[in-house]
Amino acid sequence: MISPLAYISPDATLGNNVRIDPFAVIHENVTIGDDTHIMSNAVIMAESFIGKHCIVYPGAVIGAVPQDLKFVGEKTTVEIGDHTTIREFVTINRGTKDRWKTVVGKHCLLMAYSHVAHDCILGDHVILANTVQLAGNVEVGDYAILGGLWGASQFTRIGKHTYIAGHTVISKDVPPFIKAGRTPISYIGVNSVGLQRRGFSKEIINEILEIYRNIYYKGLNITQALEIIENKLPESVEKTDIITFIKESERGIIKQFTKEETDED
Repeated sequence: MISPLAYISPDATLGNNVRIDPFAVIHENVTIGDDTHIMSNAVIMAESFIGKHCIVYPGAVIGAVPQDLKFVGEKTTVEIGDHTTIREFVTINRGTKDRWKTVVGKHCLLMAYSHVAHDCILGDHVILANTVQLAGNVEVGDYAILGGLWGASQFTRIGKHTYIAGHTVISKDVPPFIKAGRTPISYIGVNSVGLQRRGFSKEIINEILEIYRNIYYKGLNITQALEIIENKLPESVEKTDIITFIKESERGIIKQFTKEETDED
């Protein structure tokens, strides 16, 4: 299962049934979980921890030092959850002393050429399509799907169960359960199809729709909208998630799309 043409540091720890293909490179202080497959020409650098049943495709580089001039060699890590697939030429950098680690959750799919910079935190079941570029300290919630050929500015947050169209630049926070796209990035509806596929009831989806009607369609500012949502709409986990996300946003959340905004479509 381990090719004699691979380089594996004697200080690396490999689980059971790990497969290492020819010309893969595994550096010191790397841990790779059971049944994980590292393909040819992938490089797993120091202080990387990869879970069980993962697949790392050719050309991927995991655990390189951050592309951050403030980094001065502090001991930081990359952590990859179980059942995650990392496709060709994906790059995932170690953390800095800000968070000390970069994390990719379980059951994620990172498609070819995507980049996860220092101190990013990705939840479980996240999909990054081809060439998605995440700057440092970006947070991505569970089940978020991020379309190809776009980038997120440093410190932006993307809520769980979101769908973001391709060719998008993200400079504001994207709240949970919604679809976003266009130029500039804007709210374009609730991710109803995705929520249905994940078992959300029609009642819950309708409650989420009503929350976002107050935020985006009734001419209210955020403070006014949150007051109505908190005091007049039914309690639910989803309501709490949305309110908490918005209140914790330091960059502000994306706006509703209007025809006056620039959009080449």
